[in-house]
Amino acid sequence: MNSSEDFKNLVFLDTETTGLGPDDRLCQCAYIYQEQEYNELFKPPLEISVEAQSISHVTNRHVEDKPPFEGSDMQNHLQELLGEGGSVMVAHNAKFDIAMLDRDGVTTKRFIDTHKVAQALDTEGVIPRYNMQYLRYYLDLQVEGAQAHDALGDVLVLKALFERLYKKCIDQGKSEEEAITWMEEVSKQPNFIHTFVFGKYKGQKTAEVAKTDKGYLEWLRGQKQQQVAAGEIGEDDDWLFTLNQLL
Repeated sequence: MNSSEDFKNLVFLDTETTGLGPDDRLCQCAYIYQEQEYNELFKPPLEISVEAQSISHVTNRHVEDKPPFEGSDMQNHLQELLGEGGSVMVAHNAKFDIAMLDRDGVTTKRFIDTHKVAQALDTEGVIPRYNMQYLRYYLDLQVEGAQAHDALGDVLVLKALFERLYKKCIDQGKSEEEAITWMEEVSKQPNFIHTFVFGKYKGQKTAEVAKTDKGYLEWLRGQKQQQVAAGEIGEDDDWLFTLNQLL
């Protein structure tokens, strides 16, 4: 696979942030574009939470003398690529990174979410979880020097994961253009969840639970509908989609 040619329009990107809330901002951004790596720390307009520091290991001391993302060369480059140049951002749980970039003035017009693509390709629901580091080891991706929860380390894993998913699309008979188009479409849609990863039915198939305990699924759907009403999740939430399909 000649990734420099096949992937010349793709931006493999990850951010580290001050937290996971609606007002949090990025403090590190890394991406690979046309085989070139970009990786920088930035001073955000609010402090990095202790929880976020414990995950990314990016501390307030690390960024205290760094420039803000706003007005940086990286911001301008990403806006040129993603907002105006028609490049496709590739990220894991892409909506999170899209929201972070949007808060810092970068518009993302096209994207591929490898979480949703991996889930969509797993039509039998064989893979227990779809978080990136789990997929890294489940699929035995060989990625040298990729430290988890470091933005650039995550981008290296992301790129290897994308290449594996892309190859599977090609093996299924899609052309290069069809594979990218299909990935973009899947990334915009909710996916059916095959297996519970939490609660009393953890590890069991959702379709089987629907046969034996429909009341539990109805209760869970009610919880999800409350989250939609509160603005915590959208109508396209994977769990809400799945529960509506089963009920």
